[in-house]
Amino acid sequence: MKLSLELTVVTRPEWVDAVMADLPSFLQDHADCERKASALVMSLVAKYPDRLEIIPELIATGVEELEHFQQVYEVMRQRGIPLVKEIPKDPYITALMKLLHTDPLRRFLDRLLLASIIECRGAERFRLVSEVLGDDRDLQKFYHDLWVSESRHGHIFVGMALEYFEKEHVYGRLGELNEAEGCIVDGLELRPAIH
Repeated sequence: MKLSLELTVVTRPEWVDAVMADLPSFLQDHADCERKASALVMSLVAKYPDRLEIIPELIATGVEELEHFQQVYEVMRQRGIPLVKEIPKDPYITALMKLLHTDPLRRFLDRLLLASIIECRGAERFRLVSEVLGDDRDLQKFYHDLWVSESRHGHIFVGMALEYFEKEHVYGRLGELNEAEGCIVDGLELRPAIH
């Protein structure tokens, strides 16, 4: 059974150019995204403590995201790049959150499926960054390894959804959200940020 998805829209090459033109800002945004990803996963534990089948995996994923934050921070520290106190709102995440259903059961499904899509988009972008960092072997390896990890996270969240919802329903809604995500990505301003 397939647990991941193919993104409907690929990232434009110009996005990579924007990242390479301001790598410090990209690293700052990346650190912030990893911090928020860990918090999001732990918020699922807090919001759904009765979903016992997935809590251990949620905790493990939250810890892994926090480790990614620590790793990005170490890269930044070595390069003299500070964390920023406030990063502007992420227009990608803001747009995705508008897709969530409001009733509790469907919202639970949507949160899991959007987490999967966000992880898949992150994996795609980490791969793109790793492919253009040939002169910086350490950073190239770092982003290659993150690409592999984020790809796995995309599988995890779909698997969690399948614990509670029928396969047809999960994949039907995943397809809807994936299409909507592609439209969002197509309309985003290019900036040195993960999203």
